[in-house]
Amino acid sequence: MNFDKFATNVFLKDEIYFSKDNREISYPKESNQLCYQIEQNSFWFSHRNNCIIETVKKYTPAEIFFDIGGGNGFVAKGLEDENIETVLIEPGIEGVLNAKKRGLKNVVCSTLEDAGFKKSSLMAVGLFDVVEHIEDHENFIKSIHSFLDKDGTIYITVPAFKFLWSKEDSDAGHYRRYTKNTLSQLLKSQGFKIEYFTYIFSILPIPVFFSRTIPSLLGFTKNSNDSAKYKNEHAQKKGFLNTFLNKVWAIELSFIKKNKSIPFGGSCFIVAKKI
Repeated sequence: MNFDKFATNVFLKDEIYFSKDNREISYPKESNQLCYQIEQNSFWFSHRNNCIIETVKKYTPAEIFFDIGGGNGFVAKGLEDENIETVLIEPGIEGVLNAKKRGLKNVVCSTLEDAGFKKSSLMAVGLFDVVEHIEDHENFIKSIHSFLDKDGTIYITVPAFKFLWSKEDSDAGHYRRYTKNTLSQLLKSQGFKIEYFTYIFSILPIPVFFSRTIPSLLGFTKNSNDSAKYKNEHAQKKGFLNTFLNKVWAIELSFIKKNKSIPFGGSCFIVAKKI
């Protein structure tokens, strides 16, 4: 891919595009490595990918997709495997190197600003569990708006509901959780119109509330970056539980394919267009 039409401040080294200036990001460096260890076998990452892929196919299947802050490239590789040309924009070198290990073709180690991306040059961007890491989320979304071309599309996933806040959110560098109203208002205030909204992971709020939120309130939690704990939480379940969860995820995916909304869940998923 020729990046000259998109960015002006990058150079190519070892098949990775780097900017000349990288800024500090609000994301624990160890988190990319922790995620990389479990993404491939995680029911959570797998289902989120399936939801994202089906939605992108529906709204902007023919556009080059820019996965911004995409970590280890798990989403980007999933889109690329579905023949959607995808570019990973990730400022953390750990995530970039992991993405190259996955065989992702187009990788930029930078932010949009530092790489000198041109205004109004992008038609489809994704922010998958990124916005909650940004303290000034209004200016961040305003900036993304400026990089999108007319009728450009933005896809966002974020953790849902303030009442589910726990020590895991603090350790992950989150600033907030969202609802349909708060996320929609954020985008509308920065010049977007909402195309589609749904919650996903419909059955997770209850176990999250009892296993994370309540222990956090009582001060009983350990470090949420514990690798063994994280792997156990994300591992594909066995037996009846696995069958049950797979049926739930299949139902959710069928809703998304039909453009229907799921009324409750552990994550928000929104699609909006620049106006």
